[in-house]
Amino acid sequence: MDIGVVIPTHPARVDNGMVARATASVMTQTLRPAELHIPIDLHREGAWGTRDRGLQAVRAPWVAFLDSDDEFMPHHLETLARAAEETGADYVYSYYQVRNAYGHDIDCDPLGHFGKVFDPADPIQTTITTLVRTELAQKVGFHEPSAGEMIHGQRGGEDWFFTLDCVRLGAKIVHVPQRTWWWSHHGFNTSGLPTQGDARQP
Repeated sequence: MDIGVVIPTHPARVDNGMVARATASVMTQTLRPAELHIPIDLHREGAWGTRDRGLQAVRAPWVAFLDSDDEFMPHHLETLARAAEETGADYVYSYYQVRNAYGHDIDCDPLGHFGKVFDPADPIQTTITTLVRTELAQKVGFHEPSAGEMIHGQRGGEDWFFTLDCVRLGAKIVHVPQRTWWWSHHGFNTSGLPTQGDARQP
Protein backbone atom coordinates (compact mmCIF):
# COMPACT_ATOMS: atom_id res chain seq x y z
CA MET A 1 0.00 0.00 0.00
CA ASP A 2 1.39 3.41 -0.99
CA ILE A 3 0.82 6.06 1.67
CA GLY A 4 1.53 9.78 1.74
CA VAL A 5 2.10 11.21 5.21
CA VAL A 6 1.21 14.82 6.01
CA ILE A 7 2.78 16.63 8.99
CA PRO A 8 1.44 20.20 9.16
CA THR A 9 3.49 22.49 11.35
CA HIS A 10 4.65 26.03 12.10
CA PRO A 11 8.11 27.59 12.49
CA ALA A 12 8.35 27.26 16.28
CA ARG A 13 8.12 23.49 16.05
CA VAL A 14 10.77 23.42 13.38
CA ASP A 15 13.06 25.44 15.62
CA ASN A 16 12.45 23.39 18.79
CA GLY A 17 13.05 20.02 17.14
CA MET A 18 9.51 18.66 17.30
CA VAL A 19 9.23 18.36 13.52
CA ALA A 20 12.51 16.46 13.33
CA ARG A 21 11.24 14.06 16.01
CA ALA A 22 7.91 13.54 14.24
CA THR A 23 9.67 13.03 10.91
CA ALA A 24 12.04 10.47 12.43
CA SER A 25 9.04 8.48 13.65
CA VAL A 26 7.68 8.40 10.09
CA MET A 27 10.96 7.39 8.49
CA THR A 28 11.43 4.46 10.89
CA GLN A 29 8.07 2.86 10.08
CA THR A 30 8.00 -0.87 9.36
CA LEU A 31 5.88 0.16 6.35
CA ARG A 32 7.75 3.08 4.83
CA PRO A 33 5.59 5.80 3.29
CA ALA A 34 5.77 6.62 -0.40
CA GLU A 35 5.55 10.36 0.26
CA LEU A 36 6.14 12.79 3.11
CA HIS A 37 4.71 16.31 3.07
CA ILE A 38 5.57 18.89 5.74
CA PRO A 39 3.63 22.09 5.02
CA ILE A 40 4.73 24.97 7.25
CA ASP A 41 2.35 27.70 8.37
CA LEU A 42 4.32 30.83 7.51
CA HIS A 43 1.34 33.18 7.12
CA ARG A 44 -0.95 32.23 10.02
CA GLU A 45 -3.30 30.24 7.85
CA GLY A 46 -4.06 28.00 10.84
CA ALA A 47 -3.93 24.27 11.43
CA TRP A 48 -6.81 23.50 9.09
CA GLY A 49 -5.36 25.47 6.17
CA THR A 50 -1.86 24.09 6.60
CA ARG A 51 -3.15 20.52 6.86
CA ASP A 52 -5.35 20.95 3.79
CA ARG A 53 -2.45 22.33 1.75
CA GLY A 54 -0.41 19.25 2.59
CA LEU A 55 -3.34 16.94 1.86
CA GLN A 56 -3.94 18.40 -1.59
CA ALA A 57 -0.30 17.71 -2.52
CA VAL A 58 -0.57 13.96 -1.86
CA ARG A 59 -0.56 11.68 -4.90
CA ALA A 60 -0.42 8.27 -3.16
CA PRO A 61 -3.78 6.46 -2.94
CA TRP A 62 -3.75 6.66 0.88
CA VAL A 63 -2.93 9.54 3.21
CA ALA A 64 -1.96 9.45 6.89
CA PHE A 65 -1.86 12.49 9.17
CA LEU A 66 0.44 13.28 12.07
CA ASP A 67 0.55 16.47 14.12
CA SER A 68 4.06 17.85 14.38
CA ASP A 69 4.34 17.41 18.16
CA ASP A 70 3.24 13.77 18.08
CA GLU A 71 4.99 10.55 16.99
CA PHE A 72 4.12 7.31 15.25
CA MET A 73 5.14 4.09 16.96
CA PRO A 74 7.18 1.99 14.47
CA HIS A 75 4.24 -0.26 13.54
CA HIS A 76 1.63 2.50 13.13
CA LEU A 77 1.30 2.60 9.34
CA GLU A 78 1.63 -1.14 8.93
CA THR A 79 -1.13 -1.75 11.49
CA LEU A 80 -3.55 0.68 9.87
CA ALA A 81 -2.75 -0.46 6.33
CA ARG A 82 -3.40 -4.09 7.26
CA ALA A 83 -6.73 -3.16 8.86
CA ALA A 84 -7.78 -1.18 5.78
CA GLU A 85 -6.96 -4.08 3.48
CA GLU A 86 -8.68 -6.67 5.68
CA THR A 87 -11.88 -4.68 6.25
CA GLY A 88 -12.22 -2.69 3.03
CA ALA A 89 -12.37 0.49 5.08
CA ASP A 90 -12.01 3.98 3.64
CA TYR A 91 -10.82 5.49 6.91
CA VAL A 92 -8.93 3.69 9.68
CA TYR A 93 -7.78 4.90 13.07
CA SER A 94 -6.06 3.31 16.02
CA TYR A 95 -5.40 4.88 19.43
CA TYR A 96 -2.74 6.82 21.25
CA GLN A 97 -0.54 6.61 24.30
CA VAL A 98 -0.39 9.99 26.00
CA ARG A 99 3.03 11.45 26.81
CA ASN A 100 3.62 14.48 28.98
CA ALA A 101 5.98 17.38 28.33
CA TYR A 102 8.84 15.39 29.89
CA GLY A 103 8.46 12.47 27.50
CA HIS A 104 6.89 10.14 30.06
CA ASP A 105 3.90 7.96 29.21
CA ILE A 106 0.97 8.82 31.46
CA ASP A 107 -2.42 7.31 32.24
CA CYS A 108 -4.61 9.91 30.56
CA ASP A 109 -7.35 9.52 27.95
CA PRO A 110 -9.00 12.84 27.05
CA LEU A 111 -11.38 11.26 24.54
CA GLY A 112 -12.19 8.00 26.30
CA HIS A 113 -13.08 6.15 23.10
CA PHE A 114 -10.53 3.33 23.10
CA GLY A 115 -12.03 0.09 21.78
CA LYS A 116 -15.41 1.59 20.85
CA VAL A 117 -16.65 0.36 17.49
CA PHE A 118 -17.24 3.34 15.22
CA ASP A 119 -20.97 3.80 14.60
CA PRO A 120 -21.77 6.19 11.73
CA ALA A 121 -25.20 6.76 13.25
CA ASP A 122 -23.54 8.02 16.44
CA PRO A 123 -20.02 9.16 15.42
CA ILE A 124 -17.26 9.89 17.88
CA GLN A 125 -14.05 11.88 17.61
CA THR A 126 -11.06 9.91 16.39
CA THR A 127 -8.27 12.57 16.49
CA ILE A 128 -6.68 13.40 13.14
CA THR A 129 -4.02 10.66 13.30
CA THR A 130 -5.79 8.50 10.74
CA LEU A 131 -5.28 6.63 7.48
CA VAL A 132 -7.77 7.66 4.78
CA ARG A 133 -8.23 7.03 1.08
CA THR A 134 -6.69 10.10 -0.55
CA GLU A 135 -9.54 10.60 -3.01
CA LEU A 136 -12.03 10.73 -0.14
CA ALA A 137 -9.85 12.96 2.03
CA GLN A 138 -9.22 15.45 -0.77
CA LYS A 139 -12.90 15.58 -1.61
CA VAL A 140 -13.76 16.39 2.01
CA GLY A 141 -10.77 18.62 2.71
CA PHE A 142 -10.23 20.69 5.85
CA HIS A 143 -12.17 23.85 6.54
CA GLU A 144 -12.07 26.50 9.23
CA PRO A 145 -14.49 25.49 12.01
CA SER A 146 -16.85 27.97 13.62
CA ALA A 147 -15.27 29.34 16.79
CA GLY A 148 -16.46 27.54 19.89
CA GLU A 149 -18.89 25.27 18.06
CA MET A 150 -19.65 22.10 20.02
CA ILE A 151 -21.08 18.80 18.75
CA HIS A 152 -22.07 16.04 21.18
CA GLY A 153 -20.40 18.08 23.93
CA GLN A 154 -17.08 18.09 22.06
CA ARG A 155 -15.13 20.96 20.55
CA GLY A 156 -15.74 21.21 16.83
CA GLY A 157 -12.20 21.38 15.44
CA GLU A 158 -11.30 20.82 11.81
CA ASP A 159 -10.50 17.16 12.52
CA TRP A 160 -13.97 16.52 13.97
CA PHE A 161 -15.69 18.11 10.99
CA PHE A 162 -13.45 16.14 8.64
CA THR A 163 -14.67 12.91 10.24
CA LEU A 164 -18.31 13.98 10.11
CA ASP A 165 -18.01 14.90 6.43
CA CYS A 166 -16.47 11.49 5.69
CA VAL A 167 -19.46 9.90 7.42
CA ARG A 168 -21.86 11.99 5.32
CA LEU A 169 -20.19 10.73 2.16
CA GLY A 170 -20.76 7.13 3.27
CA ALA A 171 -17.18 6.27 4.20
CA LYS A 172 -16.56 3.01 5.99
CA ILE A 173 -14.68 3.94 9.17
CA VAL A 174 -12.94 1.26 11.20
CA HIS A 175 -11.30 1.51 14.62
CA VAL A 176 -8.25 -0.65 15.38
CA PRO A 177 -8.15 -1.09 19.18
CA GLN A 178 -4.38 -0.80 19.47
CA ARG A 179 -2.12 2.00 20.70
CA THR A 180 0.14 2.83 17.77
CA TRP A 181 1.16 6.47 18.30
CA TRP A 182 2.18 8.91 21.00
CA TRP A 183 0.05 11.97 21.72
CA SER A 184 2.14 14.74 23.21
CA HIS A 185 -0.19 16.26 25.79
CA HIS A 186 1.27 19.61 26.80
CA GLY A 187 -1.64 22.00 26.69
CA PHE A 188 -1.42 22.99 23.02
CA ASN A 189 -3.31 20.09 21.46
CA THR A 190 -6.38 19.11 23.43
CA SER A 191 -8.80 17.85 20.79
CA GLY A 192 -12.20 16.92 22.11
CA LEU A 193 -11.96 18.95 25.29
CA PRO A 194 -14.36 21.81 26.01
CA THR A 195 -11.38 24.01 26.87
CA GLN A 196 -8.38 24.19 24.61
CA GLY A 197 -5.03 25.74 23.85
CA ASP A 198 -4.25 27.50 20.61
CA ALA A 199 -6.33 25.76 17.95
CA ARG A 200 -4.08 27.29 15.30
CA GLN A 201 -1.15 25.10 16.31
CA PRO A 202 -0.93 21.90 14.19
